[in-house]
Amino acid sequence: MKKSFIIATSLVLLACQQQSDSDLKTLYALPKKLKEVSGITYFPETNLIYTLEDSGNKNEIYAINSEGKLDKTITITNAQNADWEDITRDKKGNIYIGDFGNNDNKRQDLCIYKVSKGELNKERAVSEYKVSFSYPEQTEFPPKKKELFYDVEGFFEYQNYFYLFTKNRSKGFDGTAFIYKILNAPGTQKAVKIGEFKTCSNYNHCAITSATISPDGKKAALLSHDKIVLFKDFKDDSFNNGSQTEIALNHFSQKEAIVFKDDDTLLITDEKTNNIGGNVYEFKLQ
Repeated sequence: MKKSFIIATSLVLLACQQQSDSDLKTLYALPKKLKEVSGITYFPETNLIYTLEDSGNKNEIYAINSEGKLDKTITITNAQNADWEDITRDKKGNIYIGDFGNNDNKRQDLCIYKVSKGELNKERAVSEYKVSFSYPEQTEFPPKKKELFYDVEGFFEYQNYFYLFTKNRSKGFDGTAFIYKILNAPGTQKAVKIGEFKTCSNYNHCAITSATISPDGKKAALLSHDKIVLFKDFKDDSFNNGSQTEIALNHFSQKEAIVFKDDDTLLITDEKTNNIGGNVYEFKLQ
């Protein structure tokens, strides 16, 4: 089944696409010690997934091999895990940790940590630098309940910029999400809002929990608990001005992390809740 309509706020063509749940292939279970995985990134040269956990957990990142075994644990000695919500890498293999979880929209210490590729061979690594940032549109901490737009659980690095996709926690959720852009450079910055779009009006099905961009830079994928929002045919970084396709996974769980394995294959993880989930999945785009 396919439907399409124009979203006036973003001038984006939105299509609904169904794929069978058999397309979501379970690869392996996550290591049992990792109970709150909140982001993943992938290194094709070693076939390792690097991951982390969110607030209340250690300032550590973890490498998982293709059998689901914990390959290494790396402590980031000069970084604090206030609420690590996503992890990404650049073309050179440097890793970035997004400490921008902001459930209550109260935080004024949002930041991204860079961990250089060479530090990934160590058990105790040092972050090369920190990017601190704020949202110019947010003037109250927290804002009114109908304006809780400033939580983020998904981002990626692309052409020396970070792109953040907000998780709307507003009363009267309508699927509105913002896209922010931040220069990949040390220091303090104001995030630049470069677009907005809508998913659906059901928070449990359409709040964004992770983001990734394909190796060729032609697709951006956003994750919810049972859907993927796919951006294609955009120019430069105007992701929301191309085509926007919603792909139903037909599988509901607490999905928190997504990354492109290659240009047409995604890896997805979920947290184990009520004996459901706690796995790494593979999903091939049709």
